[in-house]
Amino acid sequence: MANVRIGGVALYEEVTGTGEPVVMLHGGFCSLESLAPIAGALAASRRVHAYERPGHGRSADIAGGYSYESGVADALAYLDAHDLADAHIVGYSDGAIIGLLLAMQHPERVRTLTAISANLDPSAYDRDQAVNGPILPALPPAGGAVHGPEAQDRVSPEREAFERLSPDGAAHADAVWEKCMRLWTTEPHIDPTDLARATSPVLVLAGDRDTVRPLHALRIAAALPNARLGLIPGTTHGLVAEKPALVAALIEDFLGEAITG
Repeated sequence: MANVRIGGVALYEEVTGTGEPVVMLHGGFCSLESLAPIAGALAASRRVHAYERPGHGRSADIAGGYSYESGVADALAYLDAHDLADAHIVGYSDGAIIGLLLAMQHPERVRTLTAISANLDPSAYDRDQAVNGPILPALPPAGGAVHGPEAQDRVSPEREAFERLSPDGAAHADAVWEKCMRLWTTEPHIDPTDLARATSPVLVLAGDRDTVRPLHALRIAAALPNARLGLIPGTTHGLVAEKPALVAALIEDFLGEAITG
């Protein structure tokens, strides 16, 4: 556990395990704790790199807002900082969007991509069934990470982690949440046709009751030239916390197939 300097900013990181490199990209208003069970499973046979973006987890915030393009720049700088010509990328939510952009813009740096609960634009959160299709009835409440305009009533677990971990202090949570909300309601804007530039094998995962509707996940997978799609039954956008063992097993299966294939 240490800090790595990216763009002149100290970002908290964890590196565990040995083997082929995997880089984990967490979600918005999340810390690495949200991906810890999955990272732990992958570290049994691989070297897992994970870092917290500015304003998240144990990394101090920066002036100004957030953007997915800055997330891509940080990811590239992180790969360079560890002399990684390429790596398997596992991204969740905002991290999955960064992963998609990285695979599109720099396919040579991405061995494989696992994109968990990604969206191409803010309309993915619209309630319009004509755009995003119907959503299954809600299950009984369960814990898990949250993200997006519809999730404000479930932010408390991630806020608790922020208040416990942030070097900026508990009171700064509101400022980070507001910056995340601005990001989620204005970005990204990915044309599905541009996903053809992401030539690496991609595993697209989403919850069957995800805030990002299953039809949107299908559109992402269908637009990619080498993609697999998995819907995790009985889960929401918090699928990484709700069924981490299943998510990890699907990623392991995908990586094993991609490497041997």
